[in-house]
Amino acid sequence: MIFDDVEQFAAALPPMRALIGLDLGEKTIGVAVTDRFRAVATPLETVRRRKFGLDAARLSEIMADREIGGLVLGLPRNMDGSEGARCQSTRAFARNFDRLHPGLAITFWDERLSTVAAERALLEADTTRKRRAEVIDHVAAGYILQGVLDRLAVLARAGGTR
Repeated sequence: MIFDDVEQFAAALPPMRALIGLDLGEKTIGVAVTDRFRAVATPLETVRRRKFGLDAARLSEIMADREIGGLVLGLPRNMDGSEGARCQSTRAFARNFDRLHPGLAITFWDERLSTVAAERALLEADTTRKRRAEVIDHVAAGYILQGVLDRLAVLARAGGTR
């Protein structure tokens, strides 16, 4: 089930199940996961993109191992908020993944500047250029996923679902 609204996504989530966040790039997929309490997003790995079937198989493996209850995809909007070809590609990925995992709650999160924030954090941590290149995608996925977690916490405090 694909939700454009995070509040509807939150209502569809099974209790005590982790979330997975993805930063879809042309060559890689950054992957981050949460704990079961959905308190913190942790960057996990970067998957080299090949074909959708192979990429989905790896992601499905991670989801099974981590008992994932929901998926968050970074939506690469343009700086003016409009959606271009990359957004269309992300939405197509969501539709294809939904066919493989019917019933899985899927939503999108505006990922503008997530890679910039990840890069800044890695620079502040004095990470080497080589290491930054290796981890930037899954650190960006962590920023995307943490944004959703923060929103879910606000909804929970306001009497919504978490």
